[in-house]
Amino acid sequence: MCRFVIYKGTSPVQLSHLLTRPCHSIINQAFDSRLRLDRRRPMNGDGFGVGWYDSVYDEELGSQPCIFTSVTPAWNNINLTRLAEKIKSPLVFGHVRATTAGSLSLDNCHPFVHGKLMFMHNGALADFPLFKRRLLSDLPDVAFNMVQGNTDSEWAFALLLSKLPDPDAKSFTSDILRKAMLETIATLNTYAEECGITEPSLMNFCVTDGESVVVTRYISSRKDEAASLWFSSGTEFSEYAEGGHYRMSKADKRESIIMIASEPLTFERGKALNSTPSTLFTHSPADWMEIKTNHMVVITSKMNLLQIPIIDKFYVPPSDPAALTRATEFAQEKGLLNPRKSLSVEQPPPPVIGRRATTESRCC
Repeated sequence: MCRFVIYKGTSPVQLSHLLTRPCHSIINQAFDSRLRLDRRRPMNGDGFGVGWYDSVYDEELGSQPCIFTSVTPAWNNINLTRLAEKIKSPLVFGHVRATTAGSLSLDNCHPFVHGKLMFMHNGALADFPLFKRRLLSDLPDVAFNMVQGNTDSEWAFALLLSKLPDPDAKSFTSDILRKAMLETIATLNTYAEECGITEPSLMNFCVTDGESVVVTRYISSRKDEAASLWFSSGTEFSEYAEGGHYRMSKADKRESIIMIASEPLTFERGKALNSTPSTLFTHSPADWMEIKTNHMVVITSKMNLLQIPIIDKFYVPPSDPAALTRATEFAQEKGLLNPRKSLSVEQPPPPVIGRRATTESRCC
C-alpha cells in the first residue's frame, strides 16, 4: 500500500518542508508508516515520485508539471534531498510506492502525467486482470497511448482521461474534474460487477490540473473501511521545534494552505496531553482531520474546500449506524491500521472547512 501527500497553497512551499524535513514526512512514511499494518511488506520502498508546478508561468517552459521519480527507496536518494532544498511550488504531489501491481520501474512510479494533469493512487483495483482488456478496449486513442507502464493505477488514470471532454485542454474547472472522477469510479465498479468480482477495490485517487485538486477516499464496499486519508488547513505550516517537529497554524479564517495526506505529517511520539509511555503515536486533532470513507474532497482554484459524499450502492449515510461500524480487517490486510483505534486522542467532529466551504450531496 502506497502513501501520498498533496500541498496546495496561495504561496509556494519549499519541497523539503513536505518531503524530507518533518519527522513524519512522506519520505519517512516510506519506512515508518504508522497507519498501515501490512505483515507482508511493511516498507514503501518500491520507488517514489514528486510532481510540482512552476510558481510563475513561463511561456518557454509551458504549464505542464515537472516530475522527478526513482525506483530507489525514497529515504536513500540524495538527489531528492538536494532538489527538495532548492525547489518551491504552490502545488505539489508526493508519492512513495509499495507495489500491488506492475513491475518496479520508472514508468510505474507515481505521479502520472498527461498535459497539465497529474494523477496518483493509493490502493488497488481488485482482480484487475479480469477486466483489463475490457477497460483498454473502451479507451480512446489519446488515453490508450498515454500509458507507459503496467499498473492498474495508470490505467485508472487513462480511464479518467477518457471521461474528460478534452484531456488536452489548457485548463479544467473543478466541476469537470469532479465529474470525471465520479464517472471513473462508477465505470470501474461496473467492470467489477460484470466480471463477478466480489473483493472490494481501494480507490484513493487524486488528480490536479495545477489549479484545482480532486481527491477520493473510497472503497467498493458497504461494510469495510477505506485506506486512510486526512486533511489539514491553515495559514502557515512550519517547524516549531528542532528535529522536524511541524505544526499547522491559523492566523485568521482564510485558508492559505490545504494539505491532504494518507497520514498526517505532524505525528509526535508521546507529546500529546495525557499520553503514556505505551502511546504508539499521537497528533494534535486541531491540525489534521480524517476524511470520511466514500467521500470526495475538492479544492477549488480559489482555495475553497468541499467534502462531497460519493452516493452509490456502496455509500452509507452518516445517520446510518453502519457508517460507524465499517470493518477494518480488509484494509488492515492491504496496509491500513484503523485511525480511530490507533490514535490516542479523540477526534472531534468534522469542522466547516475553508472559505465559504460547504458539504454537498451529489450522486455519481
